[in-house]
Amino acid sequence: MSSKPFKFKEFTVNQDRCAMKIGTDGVLLGAWTSIENRPFSVLDIGTGTGILSLMLAQRSNAQLIEAIEIDADAFEQCADNFENSPWGDRLFCYHASLLEYVEEVDDKYDTIICNPPFYSENYKTETISRDLARFTDAMPFEHLIYAASQLLSISGLFSVIIPYKEEKDFIKLASKVNLFPKRILHVRGNPEADIKRSLIEFSFQNTTIETSELIIENGRHNYTEGYINLTKDFYLKM
Repeated sequence: MSSKPFKFKEFTVNQDRCAMKIGTDGVLLGAWTSIENRPFSVLDIGTGTGILSLMLAQRSNAQLIEAIEIDADAFEQCADNFENSPWGDRLFCYHASLLEYVEEVDDKYDTIICNPPFYSENYKTETISRDLARFTDAMPFEHLIYAASQLLSISGLFSVIIPYKEEKDFIKLASKVNLFPKRILHVRGNPEADIKRSLIEFSFQNTTIETSELIIENGRHNYTEGYINLTKDFYLKM
């Protein structure tokens, strides 16, 4: 993956000090997350480069967008990315673990977003920062769901992207703290591919679930209309 700065239409993200680089998952979640509730406050859990916070700053009028990051290098880079963006006065990054943050903060957020670590297998790299960014033992789903239930406002929305194979278990865990799926987006790389990702929006209201599907490409670099419409406000070439 490239360590070069990633240029979007309205902001640039430096990523040379972050273990996890800009990828499709983050951009999808940042573009798909609902702002219909007109959030005043947003929390981005495990922010990395700060991409999700920056996308929400571009898309919404949220006055307070806070991000937490446990890795020191990623935290410093995120803070720089925030400062160099057009929305620096609305963006704040904190160097903390998720559970530390839950214990110390009394605030409730209208929107919580997270692109959590995915890899629960025993395979590890030799780079601690990359392992923190990639592996679920750095942020178990149980911790994430608990934190969301503690920090989300009663009418707030919690949005996450996870592997499709984890969807049922994640929803079951969330139900234990009275968080229920409101919207689900299933993502395929191409029309023949299996569903790879689930984007899920949770709330404290147990309502009918709105489920939809997104295919990214019809062929190599032949992006679908749905993917273009979702991401065109961000990618330079869309």
